[in-house]
Amino acid sequence: MEFSWGSGQESRRLLLWLLLSVWEAGSGHYSVLEEAKHGTFVGRIAQDLGLELAELVPRLFRVASKGRGNLLEVNLQNGILFVNSRIDREELCGQSAECSIHLEVIVDRPLQVFHVEVEVKDINDNPPVFPATQKNLFIAESRPLDSRFPLEGASDADIGENALLTYRLSPSEYFSLEKPSDDERVKGLGLILRKSLDREETPEIFLVLTVTDGGKPELTGTVQLLITVLDANDNAPVFDRKLYEVKLPENVTNGTLVIKLNASDLDEGLNGDIIYSFSSDISPSVKSKFHIDPVTGQIMVKGCIDFEESKSYEIIVEGIDKGQLPLSGHCRVIVEVEDNNDNVPDLEFKSLSLPIREDAPLGTVIALISVSDRDSGANGQVNCTLTSHVPFKLVSTFKNYYSLVLDSALDRESVSAYELVVTARDGGSPSLWATASVSVEVADVNDNAPAFPQPEYTVFVKENNPPGCHIFTVSARDADTQENARVSYSLVERRVGERALSSYVSVHAESGKVYALQPLDHEELELLQFQVSARDAGMPPLGSNVTLQVFVLDENDNAPALLVPQVGGAEGAVSVVLLRSVGAGHVVAKVRAVDADSGYNAWLSYELQPVAGGPRSPFRVGLYTGEISTTRALDEADAPLQRLLVLVKDHGEPTLTTTATVLVSLVENGQSPKASSRALAGAAGPEGALVDVNVYLIIAICSVSSLLVLTLLLHTVLRCSAPPTEGACGPGKPRLVCSSAVGSWSYSQQRRQRVCSGEGPPKTDLMAFSPSLPDSRDREDQPQTTGESFAKVRL
Repeated sequence: MEFSWGSGQESRRLLLWLLLSVWEAGSGHYSVLEEAKHGTFVGRIAQDLGLELAELVPRLFRVASKGRGNLLEVNLQNGILFVNSRIDREELCGQSAECSIHLEVIVDRPLQVFHVEVEVKDINDNPPVFPATQKNLFIAESRPLDSRFPLEGASDADIGENALLTYRLSPSEYFSLEKPSDDERVKGLGLILRKSLDREETPEIFLVLTVTDGGKPELTGTVQLLITVLDANDNAPVFDRKLYEVKLPENVTNGTLVIKLNASDLDEGLNGDIIYSFSSDISPSVKSKFHIDPVTGQIMVKGCIDFEESKSYEIIVEGIDKGQLPLSGHCRVIVEVEDNNDNVPDLEFKSLSLPIREDAPLGTVIALISVSDRDSGANGQVNCTLTSHVPFKLVSTFKNYYSLVLDSALDRESVSAYELVVTARDGGSPSLWATASVSVEVADVNDNAPAFPQPEYTVFVKENNPPGCHIFTVSARDADTQENARVSYSLVERRVGERALSSYVSVHAESGKVYALQPLDHEELELLQFQVSARDAGMPPLGSNVTLQVFVLDENDNAPALLVPQVGGAEGAVSVVLLRSVGAGHVVAKVRAVDADSGYNAWLSYELQPVAGGPRSPFRVGLYTGEISTTRALDEADAPLQRLLVLVKDHGEPTLTTTATVLVSLVENGQSPKASSRALAGAAGPEGALVDVNVYLIIAICSVSSLLVLTLLLHTVLRCSAPPTEGACGPGKPRLVCSSAVGSWSYSQQRRQRVCSGEGPPKTDLMAFSPSLPDSRDREDQPQTTGESFAKVRL
């Protein structure tokens, strides 16, 4: 809209006032004149709010105005608030004395909300306007002096001084202008008859009514008054009161009686009959809401009465008689609309900062909520509440604005999302309420390490497993989500003997499957203990360990081994010389064997194999001791050379065995019981074998006697000439196996015990012994351990 600025001096004063009114005292409050041009400076909003210019764009600086469009805008380069489009105060606020544009200044990262009010100041851009450009008045010539004829005043869309109206009537000898008093409801604008009318002299009178507002520059409006002088109808209708005031609740039904008017006329007949009607100058809104009965004067409702649409109505009613020259009377009816609580509060979520991290600090703003109610008074006062037992609260920030903030610590692993319901309830009776819901998702942070169901696992694996076989699966659970819960597994490396742990086992990084990389040997490694680490993919990563104890179970993969190896393997033989005079139960020899396995796989038993087609042997072997003993007294019928085959077997599945061959030479009592150093398996027959044994025995006796004499002499010399020497195992001295270690079962438990055989080369000796006294007791399970004599027989 364009308007004249008046004189140069007035223009300068107005411009100075415009510049001074842009900023008012108090942060967050500005003012601007309506109709200001595009780009007009309003204020340095970024600077006043304490924001740096460089952070406006990164922090998504924006300005929002509810229902106001884009009247104002901010230059993100310099932070200046300027006029973006035409601002019409009358369009925004109508006749309201206060008119402001409420701005919400929102910045993110972190979320901040500022409330700014820009007051729109009125300028005189609307001239006063009459309801019509011409008004026709019919006045009887008989009307007395000082009679008053009401006129509809002009209206000005501006406010304040700009709407202060002054009326001026063109010069007339008949009429003067009665201006509105301070109480417009009692006495308004009107014409006062100052000189008696004479229709024959002046049938029509033309007047111009001019109205001027108080703005600078001032604006004016006019209406032409055409007064027609009527012939005499001496008395005009008169209402009981000039002003009627009525209170009417909103939302009443059509046909509701508002008021019944009453006017009287002193004339008689048709001149005294009154017809009621609305003034021709009445507003269209009154015509659409109310109806008057022309006969009874009753005003009734015919449209929707809404307090939020209009709080009051002014109705001008005419009473016109039916005289030949009709006269009229006037009154004013002011209808005050009373508010009912008929509007539900309105909720709206503004800026939302979701999801919220579970480690967010208390007081973090999550959302901005705007509430409003079109009702007035207590009916329009809104109070907001939040769902109970949630870690959030509502904080009233500015007028009808609430902030949804974090009130207590969050834990995504306990609750991953909250369904919040905000209830807005007004103060009416009964009160009305509305709800709005929002889902608040809690974002995960890496605050939980992977956890194993138990700190330690025991795993059993059979030895000789195939390389790469799966032996166990570890599994850790992470209470976090996504990357923070993606678990990878690895070995905690250490040394196992001389080798690295990773040469024995490996773990799959994703599945947690543990594999044996090579066959495991129970005899080499019974227990493999190690740790597996589980680590998530969070930042920073968290981890935990679990211990695995892998027990290698034994399999029967080792055959029994004789404690003293046989020369020539199973085909070799051990010779033992036995006197024929021994009785039953005499221990001849003892076969000892060990098994590298353990448990039942190392539990050994001994059996004496019968000779095919031969006589029953006079010997037997202890089932678990390996002792060979006589079952009866020997006689001449027994062959001089007895060949005994001892089968040694374990209790594994399948059973593994080995054999030992023992040759027993029977000699008479007069012969020397010396052991032969040769195998007797090659004798041609019993008699030849006996002759060879005698010859060998004589040679052996001589050799042993000579050796004994030399040994005694040497021992005497050494004891007299040299200091005593220490040593458990001397060279040339055979290490005897103690017969008190009874039974192969106990001995097999000492799987890694080595037999000390001296420093010289190993000798294939089998230790055979016989007790000094005959004993007929059964030695199968409990052999004699005292009074034993030993003989060393070399193969």
